[in-house]
Amino acid sequence: MGFDRKISFHKNYFQEFYIKQTPKVREKIGYVLKLISSVERIPEKFLKHIESSEGLYEIRVQSGNNIFRIFCFFDTKNIVVLFNGFQKKSQKTPKQEIELAMKLKKEYLILKNEKQND
Repeated sequence: MGFDRKISFHKNYFQEFYIKQTPKVREKIGYVLKLISSVERIPEKFLKHIESSEGLYEIRVQSGNNIFRIFCFFDTKNIVVLFNGFQKKSQKTPKQEIELAMKLKKEYLILKNEKQND
């Protein structure tokens, strides 16, 4: 029996990124998300912690020479929340993309907290 993680989305940031991709890239993203949801120990090739961030990760997708990153975090052990995605064109992940992901994570946690207190 495989591991079972739920993939969740914060608003529609991920979906907007996803629909802009080619079918081949979408297929590759689907493969990596399936791996993340079903494998207990995810290889760093597909999921890497962002240094100096509090629990922010990047999902790593490569299709041909194109490299894509999708930010996420583990809400609980079994829930992975996806945020913004982008095509990586340089060696380093752009600071503004990381800052956006941190902002979205914070926003997600505030909204979740408000729902729990309703």
